[in-house]
Amino acid sequence: MKENKPIRVLYSYPHKLGADRICYTAWQQVNSLAAAGADVLVFPGVLHKSLPGGVKVHPTLSWGKLRISYKLLGTMRACTLHDYIVSRRIEKLNGQIDIIHTWPLGALRTLKTAARLGIPTVLERPNAHTRFAYEVVRKECERLGVSLPPDHEHAFKPDVLQKEEEEYQLAYRILCPSDFVVRTFIEQGFSQEKLVRHQYGFDEKRFYPDNKPRDRKKGLTMLFVGVCAVRKGLHYALEAWLQSPAHHDGTFLIAGEFLPEYAQKLSSMLSHPSVKVLGHRNDIPELMRKSDIMILPSIEEGFGLVCVEAIGSGCVPLVSDACTEGCKHMDNALVHRVGDVDALSQQITMLHEDRELLNKLRDRALRSAPQITWNAAGFKLLQVYREIIATK
Repeated sequence: MKENKPIRVLYSYPHKLGADRICYTAWQQVNSLAAAGADVLVFPGVLHKSLPGGVKVHPTLSWGKLRISYKLLGTMRACTLHDYIVSRRIEKLNGQIDIIHTWPLGALRTLKTAARLGIPTVLERPNAHTRFAYEVVRKECERLGVSLPPDHEHAFKPDVLQKEEEEYQLAYRILCPSDFVVRTFIEQGFSQEKLVRHQYGFDEKRFYPDNKPRDRKKGLTMLFVGVCAVRKGLHYALEAWLQSPAHHDGTFLIAGEFLPEYAQKLSSMLSHPSVKVLGHRNDIPELMRKSDIMILPSIEEGFGLVCVEAIGSGCVPLVSDACTEGCKHMDNALVHRVGDVDALSQQITMLHEDRELLNKLRDRALRSAPQITWNAAGFKLLQVYREIIATK
């Protein structure tokens, strides 16, 4: 394919494109592809947030203001219906598509149809291999004595696992946003050739630094952002914080919603005067600008969006080695082994005592930020497409 010819992408997303969490990730991905010069045709289940004018959009589960209810139909059935509709439309688009980008649970028929028509496909994998994720979260929940609600995303669901593993096999290539994700697939027997690296990013219009001088005499402000769940390792963060002398005059802000049982298990640590539980917040960029460090000690992760958002905000990430994309130890972040509370506590203490080091890490984080924006991610993904198309 000629380098100057726009790649024609059919982007299939079975959920509400532009809503929260992975729906936001997918929406940003489409925006960044369009900005990079791709010719994008999007089939979302529902379009929740508008896209650039040049992007062609044809929702599968909504017609004007009329929408199929994911709650009433059930997510699995809604994704299956979306997949069926997209697979039928592909038949009529043969010869007009260079590559098809799919997402889990809504790709089975689409992948089969594309293979029959000779169209290369990629399957987005926004998290670790599902079997790995289920197992590692189960073990940690058992260790803590916390049970997950049956409908929790990491509670074991054999039908989800079976469908996703079938999609893994059918996809021509699997898009992995981190080395950690790649590793979990290799451990499950996948070849390196099938696994392709790309990246996510941050919106520099929302996440940017506060350039006011920091008061070095003030205690550290440490921030956790995200769903307060076992897999995110918040219990490790609390243990490390309370082991460190930083908690004597510092503040640990927790922005996110808790599972009730998990909150109960952590109640003694959450009630410490230095810990502030904020609940769900819509002012995350401002919280990051006002915080010194952002902590994410996940036990498994796909790509920690909050890590790169923190880097763009001048908030130094302290992360586990499950979420190091964009984070380089002793360069723009500090990294610890999953579950190593002592190492994490020592890192918090080090930044508490050495503000020169904190400032150096912050400066390097801001210098690295342009390489991890959504625009940079779009250009990288477009190049990945070209390489995949060339091998087909």
